Amino acid sequence: MARKKQYLTATLPDGYVKTIGPTAVEFSHYWRIVAHLSKGGTEVFWGHTKSLAEAKKKRNAAIEAVARRGWTSYDFDVVELVKTSEQPDRMLNDC
Repeated sequence: MARKKQYLTATLPDGYVKTIGPTAVEFSHYWRIVAHLSKGGTEVFWGHTKSLAEAKKKRNAAIEAVARRGWTSYDFDVVELVKTSEQPDRMLNDC
């Protein structure tokens, strides 16, 4: 039997909302790295994982990237995804 599809929503501390789906994959956490570049710009990297431990490992990648990519600093967030069976009324910042 096919898995039921669901929508996953992440709300970050700065108010940014990301909705993923529909998906049948059991993702539990969303992570985001906002890299601050030496010339004043930013780059954003994000993804979703099946566990909090897996999401926290992304911080190590950010630490390594600071020197390799020349970032001046970075912000790292991990939040739990909220599951809903129906599409939200408005899909803000969807992929």
